[in-house]
Amino acid sequence: MSKPHASPLPLLPLLVFLALFLGVGTYLSLTGVSYAFYQLPAPVAVLPALIVAVLISRDSINKTVEQFLAGCGHSNIMAMCIIYLLSGAFGAVAKATGGVDATVALGLSLVPASLLLPGLFVIAAFIATAMGTSMGTIAALAPVALGLAQQGDLPLALTAGALLSGAMFGDNLSIISDTTIAATRTQGCDMKDKFRANFRLALPAAILTLLWLGFASSGSHVIDAKDFQLLPILPYVTILVLAVAGLNVFVVLILGIVLAGLVGLSGDYSLAKYVKDIYAGFTGMQEIFMLSLLMGGLAYLMEKQGGLAWLAAKLGHGSTGKNGELAIAGLVFTTNFCTANNTVSIIVNGQLAKDIAQQNAISPVRSASLLDIFACVNQGLVPWGAQALLLGSSFSLSPLAVVSHSGYVLVLAAITLATVLAPGARRLLVKH
Repeated sequence: MSKPHASPLPLLPLLVFLALFLGVGTYLSLTGVSYAFYQLPAPVAVLPALIVAVLISRDSINKTVEQFLAGCGHSNIMAMCIIYLLSGAFGAVAKATGGVDATVALGLSLVPASLLLPGLFVIAAFIATAMGTSMGTIAALAPVALGLAQQGDLPLALTAGALLSGAMFGDNLSIISDTTIAATRTQGCDMKDKFRANFRLALPAAILTLLWLGFASSGSHVIDAKDFQLLPILPYVTILVLAVAGLNVFVVLILGIVLAGLVGLSGDYSLAKYVKDIYAGFTGMQEIFMLSLLMGGLAYLMEKQGGLAWLAAKLGHGSTGKNGELAIAGLVFTTNFCTANNTVSIIVNGQLAKDIAQQNAISPVRSASLLDIFACVNQGLVPWGAQALLLGSSFSLSPLAVVSHSGYVLVLAAITLATVLAPGARRLLVKH
């Protein structure tokens, strides 16, 4: 099968989507409209972009539609959509059976208000490292984090940003993460070596983030912990333990739904209410479900029509010396901006990054580390990414507000770039 002809034209649909979604939302925000980014639903903003993609395609309409459907049905997209549904159902049932309120009360009784945000970051980082998925971590912790923010009088956007930051820390480091697997396989290095290389960069970034979050939450109100029962907390404890044990995120969430239901049914929670709450959780994820499908199809069209190939060729052309490392970082960062899927971004650029690394005497460990870091950095910054969309839906926030408080990824990017540009930082933090 021949490779697609590289061209910048297939990237036009993405620009159309961004202009509509971000442009309209920003304009309405400046004019004082409440919930400005909800006035034009993102799935609707994708439709004109899809029309443009069909119009500029060199293939027949039937083939273009087939490619779009193939992108919608990609396993990564389907996995995200199922996680959306399961997390929505678990959140709805856990809330209805008192799990959220009880877990919040437990958290408030154990953690001082001034340490809620740093504590949330650490918990999310630990679970995401164990699970290998930022989405599963966010799905499990979002209801608890929201309750803590409301009870602790914390800014919702800052709380969501702390959770997103911790989740991206673990996603980037975990040896069972899709991004780690993709980066190490495409570059030809061992996972443990890549983990060590990333950890030397992620640890100082995490420490600085903890200091920032501690300072940002230092003005929180003193909270009086309420009485609570331990039984409703059992579903949360169970899914967190299973997540740390490395159980599949789908199994973890299904077990959480079942356990939360059993806790409720042991009281006055009826089976009919249980079923309705599960469905209500499903429908609550309708918007991000549709957007993920449509964006998956659009990203696949851009890849098949040569847009991503053109982007990779332009960014990777003529790179030498330290510019080789910058080219690898720029490739995956820019591609992820287009696809909002860090695993796909690594896979798309894997071979080109390996070629650049070999031409510039960059070790496979270093190239794998750069790929994974800057894919995750961008994933924590794009408002149309799955993580920001899920948090925005869970916290009733604009996804743009969520990513604007994702401080960890910015610190990680700055530290990593320092190791590229500053010899002193490189000698201190880079061993490969």
